[in-house]
Amino acid sequence: MVSNKLTLFILIFSIQFTYSQKVNWVSFEQAVELQKTSPKNIMMDVYTEWCGPCKLMDKNTFDNPLIAKFLNDNFYAVKFNAEGTEKVSYEGKVYGNPNFKSGRIRNSSHDFSRFLGIYSYPTIVFFDKKSKPIAPISGYQDPKQIEIYLNLFLGDRYLNVTNQEEFRDFLADMESMFKS
Repeated sequence: MVSNKLTLFILIFSIQFTYSQKVNWVSFEQAVELQKTSPKNIMMDVYTEWCGPCKLMDKNTFDNPLIAKFLNDNFYAVKFNAEGTEKVSYEGKVYGNPNFKSGRIRNSSHDFSRFLGIYSYPTIVFFDKKSKPIAPISGYQDPKQIEIYLNLFLGDRYLNVTNQEEFRDFLADMESMFKS
Protein backbone atom coordinates (compact mmCIF):
# COMPACT_ATOMS: atom_id res chain seq x y z
CA MET A 1 0.00 0.00 0.00
CA VAL A 2 2.77 2.44 0.96
CA SER A 3 4.70 1.45 -2.16
CA ASN A 4 1.71 2.23 -4.40
CA LYS A 5 1.24 5.65 -2.79
CA LEU A 6 4.94 6.43 -3.15
CA THR A 7 4.90 5.34 -6.81
CA LEU A 8 1.81 7.47 -7.46
CA PHE A 9 3.44 10.47 -5.72
CA ILE A 10 6.63 10.11 -7.81
CA LEU A 11 4.60 9.78 -11.01
CA ILE A 12 2.49 12.86 -10.25
CA PHE A 13 5.59 14.85 -9.23
CA SER A 14 7.48 13.93 -12.42
CA ILE A 15 4.47 14.79 -14.62
CA GLN A 16 4.06 18.11 -12.79
CA PHE A 17 7.77 18.88 -13.17
CA THR A 18 7.74 18.00 -16.87
CA TYR A 19 4.75 20.19 -17.64
CA SER A 20 5.56 23.12 -15.38
CA GLN A 21 8.50 24.41 -17.36
CA LYS A 22 8.86 28.19 -17.15
CA VAL A 23 10.61 30.62 -19.47
CA ASN A 24 14.16 31.41 -18.34
CA TRP A 25 13.94 35.20 -18.57
CA VAL A 26 17.23 37.10 -18.63
CA SER A 27 18.04 40.80 -18.94
CA PHE A 28 18.90 42.16 -22.38
CA GLU A 29 22.51 42.69 -21.36
CA GLN A 30 22.74 39.09 -20.07
CA ALA A 31 21.37 37.83 -23.40
CA VAL A 32 23.91 39.87 -25.36
CA GLU A 33 26.68 38.49 -23.14
CA LEU A 34 25.43 34.90 -23.55
CA GLN A 35 25.42 35.34 -27.34
CA LYS A 36 29.21 35.74 -27.24
CA THR A 37 29.77 32.14 -26.13
CA SER A 38 26.59 30.45 -27.38
CA PRO A 39 24.95 32.37 -30.25
CA LYS A 40 21.15 32.29 -30.35
CA ASN A 41 18.62 34.86 -31.45
CA ILE A 42 16.93 36.93 -28.75
CA MET A 43 13.18 37.17 -28.26
CA MET A 44 12.27 40.25 -26.21
CA ASP A 45 8.81 40.63 -24.68
CA VAL A 46 8.19 44.37 -24.32
CA TYR A 47 5.37 44.98 -21.85
CA THR A 48 4.00 47.46 -19.32
CA GLU A 49 2.61 46.86 -15.83
CA TRP A 50 -0.86 48.21 -16.69
CA CYS A 51 -1.29 46.32 -19.98
CA GLY A 52 -4.09 43.73 -19.86
CA PRO A 53 -3.08 41.92 -23.08
CA CYS A 54 0.51 41.75 -21.74
CA LYS A 55 -0.74 39.93 -18.62
CA LEU A 56 -2.85 37.59 -20.73
CA MET A 57 0.14 36.82 -22.91
CA ASP A 58 2.19 35.95 -19.82
CA LYS A 59 -0.56 33.63 -18.58
CA ASN A 60 -1.73 32.05 -21.85
CA THR A 61 1.41 32.10 -23.99
CA PHE A 62 4.59 32.29 -21.93
CA ASP A 63 3.24 30.01 -19.18
CA ASN A 64 2.49 27.38 -21.85
CA PRO A 65 5.07 24.64 -21.13
CA LEU A 66 5.63 23.86 -24.82
CA ILE A 67 6.28 27.53 -25.67
CA ALA A 68 8.52 27.88 -22.59
CA LYS A 69 10.56 24.82 -23.57
CA PHE A 70 10.89 26.00 -27.19
CA LEU A 71 12.02 29.46 -26.06
CA ASN A 72 14.49 28.07 -23.53
CA ASP A 73 15.97 25.65 -26.07
CA ASN A 74 16.24 28.04 -29.01
CA PHE A 75 16.30 31.69 -27.88
CA TYR A 76 17.45 33.98 -25.14
CA ALA A 77 14.19 35.27 -23.71
CA VAL A 78 14.15 38.84 -22.40
CA LYS A 79 11.28 40.50 -20.55
CA PHE A 80 11.53 44.27 -20.82
CA ASN A 81 9.29 46.79 -19.05
CA ALA A 82 8.77 49.58 -21.60
CA GLU A 83 8.02 52.04 -18.78
CA GLY A 84 10.52 50.72 -16.23
CA THR A 85 13.69 52.15 -14.75
CA GLU A 86 16.17 49.47 -15.84
CA LYS A 87 19.31 50.84 -17.49
CA VAL A 88 20.18 49.21 -20.82
CA SER A 89 23.60 49.48 -22.45
CA TYR A 90 23.40 48.92 -26.18
CA GLU A 91 26.00 49.71 -28.82
CA GLY A 92 27.94 52.08 -26.60
CA LYS A 93 24.93 54.04 -25.35
CA VAL A 94 23.08 53.76 -22.04
CA TYR A 95 19.29 53.99 -22.21
CA GLY A 96 17.07 54.78 -19.25
CA ASN A 97 13.77 56.36 -18.34
CA PRO A 98 14.65 59.83 -17.02
CA ASN A 99 10.98 60.91 -16.87
CA PHE A 100 9.87 57.99 -14.67
CA LYS A 101 7.66 59.10 -11.77
CA SER A 102 7.29 56.66 -8.88
CA GLY A 103 3.74 55.71 -7.97
CA ARG A 104 2.18 56.41 -11.37
CA ILE A 105 0.12 53.69 -13.03
CA ARG A 106 1.19 54.70 -16.53
CA ASN A 107 4.60 56.15 -16.98
CA SER A 108 6.82 57.64 -19.63
CA SER A 109 8.30 55.33 -22.26
CA HIS A 110 11.77 53.98 -21.67
CA ASP A 111 14.36 55.44 -24.04
CA PHE A 112 15.29 51.92 -25.24
CA SER A 113 11.71 51.12 -26.26
CA ARG A 114 11.59 54.45 -28.12
CA PHE A 115 14.91 53.63 -29.80
CA LEU A 116 13.36 50.35 -30.97
CA GLY A 117 10.27 52.23 -32.21
CA ILE A 118 7.86 50.53 -29.83
CA TYR A 119 4.77 52.46 -28.77
CA SER A 120 2.18 49.69 -28.33
CA TYR A 121 2.10 46.76 -25.94
CA PRO A 122 2.70 43.93 -25.91
CA THR A 123 5.33 43.87 -28.62
CA ILE A 124 7.76 41.05 -29.29
CA VAL A 125 11.12 42.10 -30.75
CA PHE A 126 13.42 39.54 -32.29
CA PHE A 127 17.17 40.20 -32.42
CA ASP A 128 19.70 38.25 -34.48
CA LYS A 129 22.79 36.48 -33.11
CA LYS A 130 24.70 39.77 -33.26
CA SER A 131 22.08 41.57 -31.14
CA LYS A 132 20.68 43.57 -34.06
CA PRO A 133 16.91 44.05 -34.09
CA ILE A 134 15.22 41.97 -36.79
CA ALA A 135 11.52 42.67 -36.41
CA PRO A 136 8.92 43.90 -33.93
CA ILE A 137 5.64 41.98 -33.74
CA SER A 138 2.94 44.07 -32.05
CA GLY A 139 -0.12 42.77 -30.25
CA TYR A 140 -1.24 39.81 -28.21
CA GLN A 141 0.02 36.46 -29.52
CA ASP A 142 -1.55 33.21 -28.38
CA PRO A 143 0.62 30.05 -28.40
CA LYS A 144 -0.32 29.09 -31.98
CA GLN A 145 0.36 32.60 -33.28
CA ILE A 146 3.70 33.05 -31.54
CA GLU A 147 4.77 29.57 -32.63
CA ILE A 148 4.79 30.77 -36.25
CA TYR A 149 7.07 33.71 -35.42
CA LEU A 150 9.33 31.59 -33.22
CA ASN A 151 9.81 29.20 -36.13
CA LEU A 152 10.41 32.04 -38.57
CA PHE A 153 13.04 33.69 -36.36
CA LEU A 154 14.65 30.42 -35.29
CA GLY A 155 18.25 30.66 -36.43
CA ASP A 156 18.47 32.36 -39.83
CA ARG A 157 15.21 31.13 -41.42
CA TYR A 158 13.87 34.68 -41.65
CA LEU A 159 16.66 35.58 -44.10
CA ASN A 160 14.98 33.40 -46.74
CA VAL A 161 11.78 35.46 -46.58
CA THR A 162 12.30 38.60 -48.63
CA ASN A 163 8.77 39.51 -49.69
CA GLN A 164 5.09 39.12 -48.83
CA GLU A 165 4.61 36.09 -51.09
CA GLU A 166 7.49 34.19 -49.49
CA PHE A 167 6.07 35.02 -46.05
CA ARG A 168 2.66 33.64 -47.09
CA ASP A 169 4.40 30.49 -48.36
CA PHE A 170 6.23 30.19 -45.04
CA LEU A 171 2.91 30.54 -43.15
CA ALA A 172 1.30 27.89 -45.35
CA ASP A 173 4.23 25.53 -44.64
CA MET A 174 3.84 26.17 -40.90
CA GLU A 175 0.10 25.54 -41.01
CA SER A 176 0.56 22.24 -42.86
CA MET A 177 3.30 21.23 -40.43
CA PHE A 178 1.02 21.92 -37.42
CA LYS A 179 -1.84 19.92 -38.98
CA SER A 180 0.34 16.83 -39.48
